[in-house]
Amino acid sequence: MARKPLVALVGRPNVGKSTLFNRLAGQRLAIVEDLPGTTRDRHYVDVEWGNRVFTLIDTGGLVLDDDADAGSIRRDPSISDASITRQVRAQAQIAIDEADVIVFMGDVMDGVTGQDYEIANLLRRTEKSILLVVNKVDNLKRELNVPEFYALGLGDPLSVSAERGMSTGELLDRITEALPDMPTEEEDEAALHVALVGRTNVGKSSLINRLLGEERVIVSASPGTTRDAIDTRILYKDEEIVLIDTAGIRRRGRIEQGIEKYSVLRALRAISRADVVLLLIDGVDGVTAQDTHVAGYILDQAKSVIVVVNKWDLVEKDTHTMAAYETYVRRELRFMPYVPVLFVSALTGQRVNRILPMTLRVQQERTVRLNTSQINDMIRDAVARRSPPTKGGKKLRIYYGTQTATEPPSFVFFVNDRRIVHFGYKRYLENQIRKRYKFEGTPLRLYFRDHRERER
Repeated sequence: MARKPLVALVGRPNVGKSTLFNRLAGQRLAIVEDLPGTTRDRHYVDVEWGNRVFTLIDTGGLVLDDDADAGSIRRDPSISDASITRQVRAQAQIAIDEADVIVFMGDVMDGVTGQDYEIANLLRRTEKSILLVVNKVDNLKRELNVPEFYALGLGDPLSVSAERGMSTGELLDRITEALPDMPTEEEDEAALHVALVGRTNVGKSSLINRLLGEERVIVSASPGTTRDAIDTRILYKDEEIVLIDTAGIRRRGRIEQGIEKYSVLRALRAISRADVVLLLIDGVDGVTAQDTHVAGYILDQAKSVIVVVNKWDLVEKDTHTMAAYETYVRRELRFMPYVPVLFVSALTGQRVNRILPMTLRVQQERTVRLNTSQINDMIRDAVARRSPPTKGGKKLRIYYGTQTATEPPSFVFFVNDRRIVHFGYKRYLENQIRKRYKFEGTPLRLYFRDHRERER
C-alpha cells in the first residue's frame, strides 16, 4: 500500500508553525503559545486538498548548535546533553530527512535573521521541494517587507497570516502541486497486512522471528531497537500476508528522544496500512495506560485487532490464571469488548501457532456482508426487546437498516429523527448485531440518517 506524502513545517522558534499547522488541519491540535520553544512534540495529521491527501508534520523550532558548523543540526539520539533544545533539533532533522515537501517559515515582523540563513543553507542541501512561507503578513505595511526574504535564495516567498487564515488556500495549492506521485503497489493490494504494535520492549520483533522460524528482524532487549516499520512477506495456507513490525509507541509525554518521536509516526502509519493489528501486551506488566492509548489509535482507524499477551512463560499461574487474566484485560480494554485475547510466549513458542489462524479468521469476519433482510429482522427483534428512546415527547422510529460497506462493516439506519439517538441505544444495537453475527475482532460503524434525507 502506498504511503501518503509527508509535508514538514520547519523554521525558527516562534514563527507560527503550530498556528499554521492548526489552520491547515482545520482543528486545534498543536499547543500554541507565544513563547519560543513551546512545541516540544512533533504533531501530525492527514490533510486533504484538491483530491490529494498528505501527512502534515509540525516540528519544534530549529536552533542550530553554537558549537557546530553552520548548517548542521545535532541529531545523535545518544548525546549526553538531554536538553529540550537538542531533542527538538533531533526530531526536526528527522522530519526534514523523511519529508517529500518542506514548508520553511519565516516571520515578517523579525525579517530575515542569521538563523534563517543557516536553516536555508541546510535545506538547500536536501535537494527537496521547498516552499518559502512568510507568516504574520496581515496588512499592507507588512506585505511591503516580504521581498527581503528573496535573499534566502529559496524562490518566491508566499505571504500568509496563519492566525487569520489569509492565503492558506494558496499555500495548500502550492503544496499539492509540489507533492510527488505515490502510486499504489498493486502486488500489495491483495495481501493481508498485519501490523504488530505495542509499547517498547514488549517483544514484537521476537514474535515475528518466532512466526517466521528464523532471525529475519533484529531483536534486542533494549527498548526502541526497531526504528522503522519493517515489512516481511509470507505465505500461509495459500494466503499472502505482510507482517509489519513497528517501533514501540509510548504516550506522547513519555517519549524522550527525537528518534522515538518519529518512530511513533511510522507506527501509526503502519496501523493505517494494516487490515488486522496485533496489539501486544506485556504479560508481566499487564495492561498499562500506554496500552490503552495504543488501542485508542487502532480504534480511531477502525482496524480489526487481536490482543496478544506476550511473555506468558514469565507469569506465575495456576489453573484459573488465564481466565482471570482475560477478564482483567477485557475490563481494561472495555471499549473494545469484541477482541479475541491470546496468551503466548515468543521466547518459548507457546501458543504462537494460534496467531496466524486467528488473524485469518478475524480478517474473514471483517469482510462479512449481511443482506438487508437479516438486518431488518435484527432491528424488529431489538426494538421488541428494548423500546427506542424518546426525546421531547418524540419517540425514535427506525424504519430500516442496510449494510453499506465492509472493512470495517458499516451500517446505516434510517430513522424519523437522528437527534433522538443516544449513545446507549446505539451501543445496544451494535450488541444486538454481534449477538447474531459475531464480527470477532472487528469494529462496527453505525450511522443514523433521517428518512427524509434519503428521499431528497
